Amino acid sequence: MRISLTVNGQRYTVDVAEHKTLLRCLREDLGLTGTKEGCGMGECGACTIIFNGRVVNACMILAVEANGATIETIEGEATGPGLSEIQTALERNNSAQCGFCTPGMVMSIKELLRDKPKPTIDEMKEAIEGNFCRCTGYVQIIEAILDLTGRSAEKGELKHV
Repeated sequence: MRISLTVNGQRYTVDVAEHKTLLRCLREDLGLTGTKEGCGMGECGACTIIFNGRVVNACMILAVEANGATIETIEGEATGPGLSEIQTALERNNSAQCGFCTPGMVMSIKELLRDKPKPTIDEMKEAIEGNFCRCTGYVQIIEAILDLTGRSAEKGELKHV
């Protein structure tokens, strides 16, 4: 089936099999390999993208369902030669180690801050709860989000992240 979609502001038209996931289409047909495949079951968040303004797991959407969609992936995050503001905050707060979860985290954080520029810590936790991180844990990621909002954690506030 032929589909047309806009990814990171660029329009694409591709032929896809009816059973192909959007994740596979992004990686294999469009060459956008920043979106990772972890579990393939929508549980780990490695394939998180922004689909028509909302974060979704690309492994759980068929490519044919993306016909006419507007999609943002990690490749569209940094628009200049350096890192984006979100990526810089994650780096500054030592929030990325192996980097496998980072693209999905960035997309989740992007949607959170777009919807709520000054989120509470509970809202931050909720926004990233679908993204598993085995290396860093979550304290540094919450600290990076706080950094992006111009705040820092109160003593003991991140004890139960």
